[in-house]
Amino acid sequence: MARYDFYGYRRANGRIGTRNHVIILPLDDLANAACEAVANNIKGTLALPHAYGRLQFGEDLELHFRTLIGTGSNPNVAAAVVIGIEPGWTGRVVEGIAKTGKPVAGFAIEERGDIDTIAAASRKAREFLQAASEHQRQLSSLNELWISTKCGESDTTSGLASCPTVGNVIDKVDPLGATTCFGETSEITGAEDVCASRAATKEVGDKFMRAFAAYQEMIDRHKTSDLSESQPTKGNIAGGLTTIEEKAFGNLAKIGRKTKYIEVLKPAESPSKGSGLYYMDTSSAAAECVTLQAAAGFVVHLFPTGQGNVIGNPIEPVIKLTANPKTARTMSEHIDLDVSGILKREMTLDEAGDRLIDLMIRTCNGRLTCAETLGHREFVMTKLYPSA
Repeated sequence: MARYDFYGYRRANGRIGTRNHVIILPLDDLANAACEAVANNIKGTLALPHAYGRLQFGEDLELHFRTLIGTGSNPNVAAAVVIGIEPGWTGRVVEGIAKTGKPVAGFAIEERGDIDTIAAASRKAREFLQAASEHQRQLSSLNELWISTKCGESDTTSGLASCPTVGNVIDKVDPLGATTCFGETSEITGAEDVCASRAATKEVGDKFMRAFAAYQEMIDRHKTSDLSESQPTKGNIAGGLTTIEEKAFGNLAKIGRKTKYIEVLKPAESPSKGSGLYYMDTSSAAAECVTLQAAAGFVVHLFPTGQGNVIGNPIEPVIKLTANPKTARTMSEHIDLDVSGILKREMTLDEAGDRLIDLMIRTCNGRLTCAETLGHREFVMTKLYPSA
């Protein structure tokens, strides 16, 4: 177990983070400029601009709040400043984040304007940042670690080697008490029965099938042709994946050979049944999926890619691995781990899994991922339907 220990930031609610961000979080698109101005004033804080937050309703609005509150509540966040156009919804996000016990403050632009709001929020952000700078990492155990995964720009090497490498890690950390998560509902098309069979109980498998069927119904209702070049993507097709079924079985290799998932989560819903593997109902779009998983509380992400996907996340470090030697060579600045040796018979799958675990622990200890060094901070909210 000692090789799986890491040094993380323990928050007031007991959760362990791998990063120590102070975020400036807009409630709505109208607050983006103010949030970016605060982040410009207070160096070391991080603004998370996005496109939504006005005239949303129903489950779409609930998802919006769940994502924002979850983002601010993530253990990788030390403190949060929330800015919105009006105080009501801004206060709802502040109250949700405050339940974690971490420092949070909210500011409304109405009746004061940008300049006064930016000044007041900047003063609070400076206070939060200086306090966060004194936080110390503490020795933590694997059973306190929350790990998410998805794949992007997959090709034939993904299903053969890089996705199975992640699956090897899941099979190794699950018995040790880690909390893990996979998703990408539309990308399981053709392998849905197999995915349902990997649930821990029939009830959980049936719950997955209901989520899968609802996603398929939505696609069928809105599509104007087949999903060629959308799912699979043009990059998938160029990489040799000719059908969604081929992509789906490669995708499922990320959950290993033995581990069963214990619950089905709504988008951005935090696990509540203890440690284990969870399925989250998400889009297959990389930035959307990782944003939802980070909002659910996951603190490190494993991302296999074939043709090369460059996304990162502002608060959850994204570790990229590939088994495509061309991608490892031509996009080396994006690849944290090259496992093409599996296909060259130079390393075993078990060895690749161990290397990924080692890199994951180093990342949890503070090593920056390629996406972090390149400034990839894709924060993309999921929207369920048009606004009112």
